[in-house]
Amino acid sequence: MNNDERSRTYPTRPYLAVSAAIFRDGKVLIVRRARPPAHGLYTLPGGGVELGETLEEAVIREIKEETNLDVEPVALAGYRQAITRDAAGGVERHFVILPFAARWLSGELSLNEELGEAHWLDPSALAKLETTEGLALIVKAAADRIATAAR
Repeated sequence: MNNDERSRTYPTRPYLAVSAAIFRDGKVLIVRRARPPAHGLYTLPGGGVELGETLEEAVIREIKEETNLDVEPVALAGYRQAITRDAAGGVERHFVILPFAARWLSGELSLNEELGEAHWLDPSALAKLETTEGLALIVKAAADRIATAAR
């Protein structure tokens, strides 16, 4: 665990992160986290925004790092707040996550160590998975934004 990862446990401030609902041929990319936070849950790929980086640049970089895919961010699809507390009530983690609707441009899946598996799924398949909170709503909003942008 590097210093940046350690500072995200029991932080002194919330961390800003981005994720992407990536669409390819009507299917969305869903990944399963291989380590905390959200270990074992299905979610969207993404990660922290770096200093000096735009949100769109962060989405493109994070998706490339985690999945080896090139994507085009289309629009914000909402927001999520992930706050976990320890048994004593202390804030163990605090993330503000900005999920984007994105289009797949190129590349084939090759996952980094943060992700255990990935699947291109019909959005209706999310109901059968153990996901991060609100994932189906974010994917629906992202699909709507992709459809609107295509008009």
